[in-house]
Amino acid sequence: MRKRKLSKAATPTTLPVVQPNVAGIDIGSTKHWVCGPPRPDGVPNVREFGTTTSELEELVAWLVEQKVASVAMESTSVYWIPLYELLETQGIEVKLVNARQLHNVPSRKTDVSDCQWLQLLHSCGLLRGSFRPGESIIRMRALQRHASNLTHQRTKFVQWMQKALDQMNVQVHRAVADITGETGMAIIRDIVQGVREPVRLAAHRNFRCKKSVEQIGEHLRGNWREEHLFTLKSALTLYDANEQEFASCQAQLLEYAKSLVPPERQDAPVPAHPNLTKAKAIQHRGDAEARALMWRFAGKDLTLIDGINTTVAQVVLTEVGANLSAFPTEHHFVSWLRLCPRMAISGGKSLAPKRNGLGANRVAAALRMAAVTLRNTKSALGAAYRRLARLKGASVAVFATARQLAKLVYRMLRHGEDYVDIGQQAYEHRFETQRLLGLTRAAESLGYSLVRPPSPAPAAT
Repeated sequence: MRKRKLSKAATPTTLPVVQPNVAGIDIGSTKHWVCGPPRPDGVPNVREFGTTTSELEELVAWLVEQKVASVAMESTSVYWIPLYELLETQGIEVKLVNARQLHNVPSRKTDVSDCQWLQLLHSCGLLRGSFRPGESIIRMRALQRHASNLTHQRTKFVQWMQKALDQMNVQVHRAVADITGETGMAIIRDIVQGVREPVRLAAHRNFRCKKSVEQIGEHLRGNWREEHLFTLKSALTLYDANEQEFASCQAQLLEYAKSLVPPERQDAPVPAHPNLTKAKAIQHRGDAEARALMWRFAGKDLTLIDGINTTVAQVVLTEVGANLSAFPTEHHFVSWLRLCPRMAISGGKSLAPKRNGLGANRVAAALRMAAVTLRNTKSALGAAYRRLARLKGASVAVFATARQLAKLVYRMLRHGEDYVDIGQQAYEHRFETQRLLGLTRAAESLGYSLVRPPSPAPAAT
């Protein structure tokens, strides 16, 4: 058998250096290990610094002295943020690296070796930095995330109130659909004030409630134990304080967003929302001001997209901003959101999906919640959701619809494409047409043709 002649192409023995003046920093809670550009004598250029502000300033000054133009650092908890901001003020490029990129480097893992590997891989252009928006968006993002934390705390206080009511067998959650609504909160406040008569409590019934005053009053008879009343009062106090802090945080966020509005849109009138039902819902929730401000800030109204309300639009704009040029295509944006299927293949076979590494960020979570609201809508997105839910289940439908929403957001912010809903009937007609075309081609490939059956004759009267 003739042996195949092997090519004698030269194989590289070292990695080419594309960025010589770079540094690597291993971030810690009490110490930072820094590896600067290599010294002429070959001795590792590694130093240790503390984490106080004066020591961080000394670290930055040392990097400037070493003529470092770019730095790679691990995103360890929140310890990297003060140093990151100091480096940015000095004009030094910073690449925030996921620690998993250094998971499989050889040799024993230590702080000293980590910073040296960071410097070496960064100098060879082998590290990919995480996306981080501009400074103005970072400030908005901090306020938005704090508001989100307050919302989570609000849920806890509501649960405490309901638990105290259940222990007294006062079934407010059965009398009204939402205990935090107008009727539910009025009943709870009266209970805390000392009202015990079911008829007086049920008199707070809103005209939109489905149950009558008598039916509501039947659920409001309890044992009124003192310890549970105290717990209810305490939870209500915390709830009110949380609501006040949330309103203050929201006002601060909107005030800062006003300073970022371009001059040409400072006093521009907000276009009317084409969906009257959605416009009334925005007005009823008191989000008209936030919608107007988000439009003036971004130049596009994300609430035009079905399923996206003012809250979701605010999360998107405060997390990534209105400029998505960091993502070359919508597929890059969807991949960053972790809303693309995992297509790992080895040996020609698909690998089993793994949960690690598939967690979505805050934007993806907001888009998933927006996708759930499309279940019963008569829009094209709602029709697509229901079709996928019937075929592959609700979880797949939520995932796929959130991905479609992410594409629509990208097209609107990056390319200025307006969203136009074709409607449920047009979507179903287009889907049926494509399905019929597929069936026709399949029949033709087998030597058959599809024939429409004759219409049934009308019944004789």
